[in-house]
Amino acid sequence: MKKNIAIIMGGFSSEYEISLKSGNVVYETLDASKYVGYRIQILKDKWVYVDDNNVEFPINKNDFTVTIENQIITFDCVFNAIHGSPGEDGFMQGYFELINMPHTSCGMYQAALTFNKRDCLSVLKPYGIKTAKSFYINLGDKFNEESIVKTVGLPCFVKANKAGSSFGVTKVYKDEDLQNAIEIAFKEDDEIIIESFLDGTEVSVGVINYKGEVKVLPITEIVSDNDFFDYKAKYLGESQEITPARISQEMTDKVNKVAKQVYEILKMKGFTRSEYIFKDGEPHLLEVNTVPGLTKESILPQQAVSAGISLSELFSNAIEEALK
Repeated sequence: MKKNIAIIMGGFSSEYEISLKSGNVVYETLDASKYVGYRIQILKDKWVYVDDNNVEFPINKNDFTVTIENQIITFDCVFNAIHGSPGEDGFMQGYFELINMPHTSCGMYQAALTFNKRDCLSVLKPYGIKTAKSFYINLGDKFNEESIVKTVGLPCFVKANKAGSSFGVTKVYKDEDLQNAIEIAFKEDDEIIIESFLDGTEVSVGVINYKGEVKVLPITEIVSDNDFFDYKAKYLGESQEITPARISQEMTDKVNKVAKQVYEILKMKGFTRSEYIFKDGEPHLLEVNTVPGLTKESILPQQAVSAGISLSELFSNAIEEALK
C-alpha cells in the first residue's frame, strides 16, 4: 500500500519562494509507485493542502490531518522542504515530535542550534573545527566600528545570525560602510555575526544518512561571478558550481573528514549542506544548512546525481530513513 507523504513548504522567512520551488520539485519527483505526495503550505496565516487545481484545504493542527470530500487523510511521513523559519529552526521539528509524526529533517535541538550560526560555531570550536574570527552584536547593543575592525579586520562579512540564502549578508571593505551593513542585517534578524574575510577556495559539502550510513557526497566548488556567494549567485545563475570540486585529493580528504565529523558531533539526521573556505590549506566552516535547497539548480541535488543517486532515490531514501 502506498504511503501518504506530506511535503511541507513555504514558511515565514525571505526564503519562502525558494521553499515552494524545492517542495514542488519533491512533489514532482516522488516515486509514484511507493508514495502519494501532498503539497502542504505552512504560512503565518494558514496551513493548507494545495491540490493540483490550486484548491486549498485547511490542515487540522491538532493531529496534522486534512479532510477532503468528507474523508480524513492521515500522513505516514512529512518531507520537510521549508528553508528558514519554521522548518529549519526547530519549530516544525518540535511540533512533529510532539504528535509522533516521522519527518525527514534533523531533530528539534539540532535544527535550532544549526540555524543559529553563532551558537553552532561555538559548539563546534572545542572539537577543533576551524572557523573565521567573529564579532557578535544584538539589536540595541552599543558598539564602535574600531573594535569590530580590530577583531575581524577588513574586508569582513556582516551577516544576519539566523537567516539563509544569503539574505542580510554584506561584504564590507571600509569602516564607514559597517553601519549600513549592520542595518541591512538587522532587517533579517535581531542578532548579527561579523566575520573575518577568508580568502581561499569555497566549497559546499553535502552529508546525508544514506541506507543507514553517514555518506559525504561529492564536493562542489563555488566560483561566484559576484563579490561573494550571494542570493543572485545562488539562485539567478551568477556563479559556477563545479561538482566535483577542482581541489587536490588532500584537500578533499580534509574537508570530507571535517564535514562527516560535524554531522556526527551534532548527531544530525537527514540532509545537511555545510560551507567551507580553505585558508592555509585547512577547511574553515562557515555554516551548516539542515534543509538545503532541492530545486534542480540547487547544490545538494547536483551532488547526489554526481554520486549516482537520482533525485527520486534521494527523496525515497530520506523518507525510508525517517520511517525507521
